[in-house]
Amino acid sequence: MSRWGRHSSGKVEGGTAKPAFLLWVIGTLVLIGTSDAAAQNYSPQDLLVYKPKQPFVDYETPTAEQLPRCKVEKDARRLILLGPEGQILRQFLDANGDKATKVDQWRYYQHGLEVYREIDTNDNQKPDQFRWLNLGGSRWGIDDNEDGRIDRWKTLSAAEASREAILSMTAGDMASLQLLMVTADDLKALGVSPAVSQKVIESTSDVATKAQAILRKSKVLTPRAKWLRFDAQMPGSIPADDGKASQDLQVYEAAMAVIEVPGGKEPVTALVQIGEMIRVGEVWKLTQVPQPIEGEGVITSSGLLMQPLLTNSTADIQAPSPALQKVIEALQKLDANPPQFGTDKPEKLEEYNRRRADLLYEAYMLAEGAEEKSQLLKQYVDGLAAAVQIDTYPAGLARIKKIEGDIETTSPKSPLLAYITYRRIMSQYAVDMKAAEQGQQQKVQADWLESLSDFVKDYPDAEDVAEAMWQLATAEEFGGNQTAAVNWYQRLAKEKRGSLAANKAEGALRRLNLKGQPFVLTGSGLNGEGINTAAYRGKVLLVVYWASWSNLFISDLPQLRALHQQYKAKGFEVVGVCLDMPGGTRTQQVAAIQNFLKQNNVPWPQIFEPGGLDSPAAVQYGVIALPTMILVDQRGAVESRQATVAELKQLLPTLLK
Repeated sequence: MSRWGRHSSGKVEGGTAKPAFLLWVIGTLVLIGTSDAAAQNYSPQDLLVYKPKQPFVDYETPTAEQLPRCKVEKDARRLILLGPEGQILRQFLDANGDKATKVDQWRYYQHGLEVYREIDTNDNQKPDQFRWLNLGGSRWGIDDNEDGRIDRWKTLSAAEASREAILSMTAGDMASLQLLMVTADDLKALGVSPAVSQKVIESTSDVATKAQAILRKSKVLTPRAKWLRFDAQMPGSIPADDGKASQDLQVYEAAMAVIEVPGGKEPVTALVQIGEMIRVGEVWKLTQVPQPIEGEGVITSSGLLMQPLLTNSTADIQAPSPALQKVIEALQKLDANPPQFGTDKPEKLEEYNRRRADLLYEAYMLAEGAEEKSQLLKQYVDGLAAAVQIDTYPAGLARIKKIEGDIETTSPKSPLLAYITYRRIMSQYAVDMKAAEQGQQQKVQADWLESLSDFVKDYPDAEDVAEAMWQLATAEEFGGNQTAAVNWYQRLAKEKRGSLAANKAEGALRRLNLKGQPFVLTGSGLNGEGINTAAYRGKVLLVVYWASWSNLFISDLPQLRALHQQYKAKGFEVVGVCLDMPGGTRTQQVAAIQNFLKQNNVPWPQIFEPGGLDSPAAVQYGVIALPTMILVDQRGAVESRQATVAELKQLLPTLLK
């Protein structure tokens, strides 16, 4: 990771040139036992080069004015940086005493107390453990592959788990959020009964999809939100003889996180429901994706673990049958090592998808409860549809049609029928479009739109209707049929109000009517700063929605740079809205974007928030194609809602007279 820690006492400025040897030993501090005499003369500035590799570390750093009063003390095993008042600021040492004269611990201090430590346990000069101590907290993370990201937690308090959850969600870092979730192995180690475990695992499954859906709707869980504190009653113990586990369980019920959100004049606080938490060894883990309490959000009164049983008998907790349990274990084993799309051979991908479908269908047939059967059937159909649409299991379409026919025959009023039908329509379209010869694509699309329209009419209350209407509206807009597109956008916004698709439809209607209207857009910049297009009033502003995967944007970029350089002095500005979705923490996401901007010499500011085309800035105007360029005049009114480079070359000289 490249994010520096936060400094609590200022930032070192200036500094002397480093000795030549130091350029080689950065990250490999040489201690006094070395034969290199130069290595024995570290200055305070030399030690201040080192920064924590993990984000959000509050540690003390002297100001430039204080630096002359700092000094370095050393012995055969350590280097100690003392502050202007004699307090310890840093301590780098050979803790294992292996006489290799190399540092294997990097310690950082606040008010004389150690708050953060990096540990190299295998003497390769790469920290693989990160500990927060004293005022810094108590968490302890392990980086197994030494890439700078924590791969698992060794120690994590409930409060710190809630903080990590908020940080992960506001950064759009789904991998870090997943680390906080209780797993099937955790529950097995705790002796939780199979029936209870199954419900918990369902709650923690598909974390990324659930979290992204929450983030798309939330107005408080944004990159600018700040965790303030953990709010919960005392933890409770669920005794082993309660019938839920073979050992006592420690659980927090209805835990909350209090966050601070930038408001108008003053920040406001908001609540995020962390929910039920369970202790696994020295680590507290979550049993659900955090949910902000806003709008129509409600507080769940109890979790899955701290609920009364109907009787005191464990007979009422139905465990999966031995046959079903065997299938589930086989599925878990298969999913533990899936082939990789784009690298493994097509035959391997097809066999994996076939085998996975076989196991899911077998599990569906063996399941007894209605809810359990429904969930397994959805997983079966979802897996088939995804594989068909990326062309890794073409035979899956026939299996979708088969189960669709079975449900239509046995349960024609079941909501599952609409669920399967929609995925069959989307899969059929993918297959037909791939097989279509030149000149046939238009008919394939027309058939697809007719199928979607029939779906909306036949299943008006189905959960996928909003998405189907969005597909219809955007297809009509792409096809140049604006009247038809507006009709679908209006229906969607009215009939499915509150859904993500409806919000995007409202944004699309706003975008289509932008000509001559005031343009307003706010969002978070790459460094977390607020960006407001109103600040550009008095100048001509081009707002560019883009992503690095857009070939059209890449081809336009050199001309956009040239226009910006040509007219900037006359009052022409550009603001980018990045809709890339890089992985990792927000720091890593920002680093990836900044790397692209640097390589392509892009000088203008960027709005960036998680979600890509579903991010707040994209939803606000229902953006469906990239690049989308909106030209705003000096009064703040839209001159062109879908500007092209050619149009800019015509309009800018006139607007900037």
